Parts: sequence; C-alpha cells; structure tokens
Amino acid sequence: MKNRMKAKLAAGEPAFGLSVMIPSPQVVESAAGLGFDWVLIDCEHGTIGVETMELMIMAAEASGVTPIVRPPSNAAAHILQAMDRGAQGVQVPHVSDAEAARAAVQAVKFHPMGGRSLAAGTRASGYGLRGAMGDFVAEANRETLVCVQIEDEAALPNVDEILRVEGVDVFFIGPSDLSQSMGFPGNPEAPPVAKAIEETLAKIVAAGKTPGMPATGEALQGAIAKGVRYIYTHLPVILSTGAKAYFAKR
Repeated sequence: MKNRMKAKLAAGEPAFGLSVMIPSPQVVESAAGLGFDWVLIDCEHGTIGVETMELMIMAAEASGVTPIVRPPSNAAAHILQAMDRGAQGVQVPHVSDAEAARAAVQAVKFHPMGGRSLAAGTRASGYGLRGAMGDFVAEANRETLVCVQIEDEAALPNVDEILRVEGVDVFFIGPSDLSQSMGFPGNPEAPPVAKAIEETLAKIVAAGKTPGMPATGEALQGAIAKGVRYIYTHLPVILSTGAKAYFAKR
C-alpha cells in the first residue's frame, strides 16, 4: 500500500499528524475529515491495546490517512506487533545512539534491509491473499517509515552518528522527555533545553534529513520555517482550542 505521508516527506512537503492516545477508531476517522495527513497511534503513553491498535489502523486506511504507531518501547517485539497489524511506520521512543537506531530499522524492514520476522497470513500481508510474499516484502521495505525519537540528554552527544544510520526516514526531537531528562520537566523553553533542541534541529537539517517535532497552532509556522516536516499535534490540544473558541462566543 502506498505510503502517502512518506511520499510527501520525500518531496520536501510538511505532513501534519494527530496524536491519539485513546482507543478510538472513530477519532482516527475524524482526523481524516479534519484534514490531517497521518495519525500517531500512541501505544507508549496511551491506553491502546494491540486489538484496538489494529482497528485504528484499519480506520486510518479506510479514511485515507497514514497510520503510524508509537510502540510501548523500542523493543523489536513491540515494533513487530505494530508492523504485523498493518502500520505503515513506527515512531520509536528513546533512541539514544546509533545502535538503537539501527535496531529500529532492523525491526521494521525485511531482508536485505533488516531482519523483521516474516510470517504468512498477517494482516500487513493481506492475510497471504494479496499476491506473492516476495512482492509484499519488496513493497513493505519500500513504503514503511522509520522515525526515531531523540528525546534523552544521553542522545545529544550521539546525534551525528544517529543521523548516519541508513534506513531512518525521520529524526524526531521529543521536547517533553528531553526537558525532563535535562532537569527541567515540562519546560522545553528552559535555556539549556531550548539550546539543545535548536542545535539538534540544525544538525538534522544540515545533514539533509527530515526533522520531526510536535507543534501547536501557534508554533506551527515557526516549526515549518526551521525545516520541520514531520509535524503533529495532540488530540487534547485540538479539543481545547476548539472549546476555547466555542466558549469565547458566549
């Protein structure tokens, strides 16, 4: 299946996503109607189990948005659960060095690009009814997206080597976890954290890679101007913004 969001990024265009932490295929369908390019199905911080993750991926496919899953951890088994359900990519948390980035690629891609376990009859392969397995492998290696999260102070000295890992499509800066790991929980605007974010973003752009970050509506234009292309906001932010605009009319 063509990964339309990955195609937009390859063309240098921004792709706008909605992060969803609650188990709801209906919210995914609504995200498509609201104009988002992709959804982040957050199984790290949310309450989404494997079965509901699969339903949310189905809803994304049916609605025309790209389903990306954030697995509970960077473990290969967690990544495989998402890929076998039909996720078109993963946003892998807490990648602090090149070895972890290579492991993420290995978990997402089949041979010769990686070592992902191949099974007949998974949903991702069309239950084995969509053609030859070799064709599925080739399509999966071509269309799946690997995003690694740089969100720990320990990752900062290793950014250059992480950027050299082949097979990673997006390098995502996680301001919340970065702020807490640097001793400023919840305050990414603290000078040391802001400096680390700016320097990391500059390195990603200078390397010709695709940067990712979350952005509110107020920060959106600034993020795009700095080169961020993989962008999402959170469902509660959208609800809060809409509610404030609604109640302002009272």
